[in-house]
Amino acid sequence: MPSSLPDIAPPTAPCMGESEAKRQQILAGAKSVFAEHGYEGASMSVIARKAGVSKGTLYNYFTSKADLFTAFVEQNCREKLPEALAYVQQDGTPQEILTAVARAMVRLMTLPESLMLYRIIVSEAPHFPQLAVSFWEHGPRIVIGTFANWIREQTQRGMLAAEDPEFAAEQFFALCQTRIAHRKRFNMALENEAATEEKVIHNAVRVFLAAYGPATPRA
Repeated sequence: MPSSLPDIAPPTAPCMGESEAKRQQILAGAKSVFAEHGYEGASMSVIARKAGVSKGTLYNYFTSKADLFTAFVEQNCREKLPEALAYVQQDGTPQEILTAVARAMVRLMTLPESLMLYRIIVSEAPHFPQLAVSFWEHGPRIVIGTFANWIREQTQRGMLAAEDPEFAAEQFFALCQTRIAHRKRFNMALENEAATEEKVIHNAVRVFLAAYGPATPRA
């Protein structure tokens, strides 16, 4: 029966002089171990060996496996999300912006790192709910909130008509997960991926606009 207790180190004094390069080295090792063994199956000892550091050095940076996994999630989101969300800051019609966002999100959700994180979160959430909370706070919540703000602004301008921008944002991202993302998460084969990707993108935009606009511009 899985234990819900985190893998916590004995107290140790933090080493303030350690370099960022060493931290990245540890995160790279953790990524490899998490990908191979999942969260529960990954031990701090194995991660230390994979990263090429001592267990003591590992604990100078991360006090527990949960702390390390959270840092891994944060880094992935920090690296990947800005590019995907940049389009809502650009000028363009709702259709142009939605198409760009849909393309960015389909590709983001099907990256190997994204698929790996999704599988870990789904499999471990019943036993380690804090992992799901961390993932949600650093990933989906930011994406949904940022996109909802754009939908709200477009609604105020009369270009969209969404009474609940956050719900509309969640619906749009659900549409972007059609066919490709679900199949890749299950390691299922997918033929004509490029054509399917374009179909998913353009139909997500079409369905969204059919439900939420564009409304007639206000005077």
